[in-house]
Amino acid sequence: MKYLIVGLGNIGREYENTRHNIGFMVLDAFARASNAVFEDKRYGFVAEMRLKNKSLILLKPSTFMNLSGNAVRYWLQKEKIENEQLLVVVDDLSLPFGTLRLKSKGSDAGHNGLKNIQELIGQQYARLRFGIGNDFPRGMQIDYVLSDFSDEEKLLLPERMETASDMIRSFCLAGVNITMNQYNNK
Repeated sequence: MKYLIVGLGNIGREYENTRHNIGFMVLDAFARASNAVFEDKRYGFVAEMRLKNKSLILLKPSTFMNLSGNAVRYWLQKEKIENEQLLVVVDDLSLPFGTLRLKSKGSDAGHNGLKNIQELIGQQYARLRFGIGNDFPRGMQIDYVLSDFSDEEKLLLPERMETASDMIRSFCLAGVNITMNQYNNK
């Protein structure tokens, strides 16, 4: 069985370690742990790996956040992967920093990357929301999501990204429901 695991982010050095790029960061950590290497391919950077008897396609779209759906739709179709085997890793302002929440489907919650994906393939796909907090003054949301993590947050990131990687593995091996029950609210 094949899975498409997508980490959302923006390409370019200026966005590299920003809160909005946590999807890229999680996929980089996940790939590194398995010695998978990303290659520049159509619509994104792609790495392929095996997880027991599963085949995983890791995708970091190169389309910029608000056009992520183009890359997701292309790779789903190219690899003949059903929406049920799609997992999108995304930053979430409404969750406290480091909170991880897996959902089997849902709304875009105001996230432009998810909104574009939803427009092109619908709502029926899993998403792993990584809380980035919302400690910013009114009207400063864009500056906040495009800023670096605080020094305190940077110390906690490796452990949180490891847990996110465990959740990706569990999603592929045990399924969305078991993974939600095991990891959500922890």
